[in-house]
Amino acid sequence: MLDLMIPPIVAALIILSIHAYLGLHVIAREVIFIDLAFAQIAAFGTTVALLMGIEPSTTTSFLFAFGFTLLGALLFSMTRMEKSIVPQEAIIGVSYVVASAAVILLASLTAEGSEHLQETLTGTLIWVGWPAIGKMASAYIAVGLFHYLLRRKFLALTFAPERIGNIRFWDFVFYVTFGIVISLSVEIAGVLMVFTALVIPAVIAFLYTNRFGLALLIAWGAGAAAILSGIGASFYWDLATGPLLVCTFGVTLILAAVLRPLLGIRPGREIVVASLEQDD
Repeated sequence: MLDLMIPPIVAALIILSIHAYLGLHVIAREVIFIDLAFAQIAAFGTTVALLMGIEPSTTTSFLFAFGFTLLGALLFSMTRMEKSIVPQEAIIGVSYVVASAAVILLASLTAEGSEHLQETLTGTLIWVGWPAIGKMASAYIAVGLFHYLLRRKFLALTFAPERIGNIRFWDFVFYVTFGIVISLSVEIAGVLMVFTALVIPAVIAFLYTNRFGLALLIAWGAGAAAILSGIGASFYWDLATGPLLVCTFGVTLILAAVLRPLLGIRPGREIVVASLEQDD
């Protein structure tokens, strides 16, 4: 059984590695559902590809998903406005709803529509192979290195946007890298797990600290604990891995929230980023 558990565990941990980091940005920007919208837009792209006879989990299918997320990146970067009667979260919500409806509509036109809909939600993590894991890991390493080299720019973009010139361009660059990550992870983990891995570890982290670096370590630790226990439980009880993982993350969040007051931890509300402090 252990040899069957290792690939999905490795894949889930790789997904967590980049999603936990991006999740801290998402929480700080207060655009919580942007990942859900991006994931559904990527699923829309793969559904269009499926309608054209292109099999899922292929390079062409990925290019369709990424192409659609590029359009999402353009939309979300152009709608980031500090003072607007329409908040960006409303644009994100509309994008998610329209993309979801489009996926359902197009999937109904294919013979494998119901199966495709289920896979877009829960993924195929349990069946992931090493070639897919290797491709995803390579892309995530490239994205992670890119963010590390431009870390001050991206951190300032989230936490001190007044320091950034041409903010819409850099927002677009940020969301393009976001789209690459989402396009790869949705096909493997599904929309629900992708959203969970991005948001819940970050929420847990900010319950315990307002320092960005420490928050990232906490997010990785909490997410890894949820993944190991969730996948282990799914094999032990022979339950669907994707939904059980999402539930396990939810339980982890509840436990973290209950434990915090018992430990007397009350982090400040303002998020502190060391690299930005050095610039002051």
